[in-house]
Amino acid sequence: MSGRLSNATVTNLPDEVSAPRYDRGAVTPGIVHLGVGAFHRAHQAAYVDACLTDGETDWGIVGVSPRSPDTRDALAPQDGLYTLAIRDSAGEQLEVVGSILSLLVAPEDPGAVLAALTDPRIRIVTLTITEKAYLRAADGTLDSAHPDIAHDLANPASPKTAHGFLAEALARRRAAGTPPFTVLCCDNLPANGATLHRLLIEFAKLRDQRLIRKDDGGLACRGDAAHANAGDPPLAGYVADDVAFPSSMVDRIVPATTDADRARVAQQLGIEDAWPVMTEPFRQWVIEDRFPAGRPAWEKFGVTMVEDVRPFEDMKLRLLNGAHSGIAYLGLLSGHATVDRAFADPSIRQFVDRLWAEAIPTLPQDAGLDTSAYAAELAARFSNTALAHRTAQIANDGSQKLPQRIIASALARIEAGLLPEHLSLVVTAWIAACAARGRTLPEGHFTDPLDAALNDLFGRNLPTAEMAAAVFDLAGFAKDHPERQELIDFVAAHLVHFKQGGPALAFAALGIGNKSGTAQ
Repeated sequence: MSGRLSNATVTNLPDEVSAPRYDRGAVTPGIVHLGVGAFHRAHQAAYVDACLTDGETDWGIVGVSPRSPDTRDALAPQDGLYTLAIRDSAGEQLEVVGSILSLLVAPEDPGAVLAALTDPRIRIVTLTITEKAYLRAADGTLDSAHPDIAHDLANPASPKTAHGFLAEALARRRAAGTPPFTVLCCDNLPANGATLHRLLIEFAKLRDQRLIRKDDGGLACRGDAAHANAGDPPLAGYVADDVAFPSSMVDRIVPATTDADRARVAQQLGIEDAWPVMTEPFRQWVIEDRFPAGRPAWEKFGVTMVEDVRPFEDMKLRLLNGAHSGIAYLGLLSGHATVDRAFADPSIRQFVDRLWAEAIPTLPQDAGLDTSAYAAELAARFSNTALAHRTAQIANDGSQKLPQRIIASALARIEAGLLPEHLSLVVTAWIAACAARGRTLPEGHFTDPLDAALNDLFGRNLPTAEMAAAVFDLAGFAKDHPERQELIDFVAAHLVHFKQGGPALAFAALGIGNKSGTAQ
């Protein structure tokens, strides 16, 4: 090895390694991204990099880590550069991405993050902060009792949450006469743009309620409201009426980077990269085309700009993400560490085909979706032996993911008079996998925001039917839905099989593994 990836060394890479072909010094920021994890660097940052190469040099990215300094510590010495390793069974292609201009860590300097968000050059804010960071209560509304929400309401100038940063930045931009940025959610939430819009309006209403009237009739805010102007309408109304929140659907499989990955990439580069990103050749981004302040010409590089993203989003959530969850929990319980190994298990493979057969009828039938081709493409992606996508990685945060991936389609089937036998098995597998940690699975093998409450629940040794209902209550699954009890009954029936004989008995009860492949 000779040195480390940086602006000074990037010109010395081997010819077969793709590197930025634009002057990074001439690039100016146009996007702030919250949540600079591996997925963002494999997806949105790569698309923006293509736009910069095409000459759109005013769309550089300011990356913000909401919690940990790890990404900043790895990439700052590399001037934000990193390697994207695109892998399939045929080999690996390396691309160095240069679209991230700077990196900030929100807890270290929230003022710097707010300064970036209020920069007039910033016209888009994108987010990949994971489902749990949106701080939704069990009924889907903002969790106003969350301590971080309470902190941000009391300390608007030093926020901790995405809601706090967005609200404060928009308030400051309005006060300064700066047009609002467009907020582009890229997380796996149903109708993600509309969902974040609703949550931010709820947060802004709580902010507005903290306004008090002075004797002279002006407005002041408890906390830092030096930017509030007398006569300004409530912030909630501004967020509701003047800020665009297009929905989007993102898709690319991005396994966690290992030390072996780092060593292999360094060998090919001839220099060290502290945090390369592993991914597959496939990528997809579908975005509702509502950007009042402008946007990059993403459509030149494969992004699909649409009027309504919902059909694409539902197909991805219910077929790719739903299958991923099923593969993860059933794979873990069957001793498979990676997706390709789990998918090669004949029982899990047959189960996934049946899961898709149950989910596909719940998708819009008039949206032109080619579900057969999509499922075939997913099967090829899940079989990619080069990715080594860990089932434990996918298993994280199931209580936040299952409602949109599995519960929604299961309820839709029941409403249509159809059985959710395989969809409900995924919920059961999540419960069983959570309960198996510290027993047949390692302690802390994967995590969930409800872990403490789940562990307490599992320790009560409730009868199976009561256990299933208690988990639904705890997670808020299908809350107030008329078909809720029927879905609980399916989950409880599967749970009996898991307790008696694990996944094998649960599969056998569905007829999986028999010669005909039909249910019994």
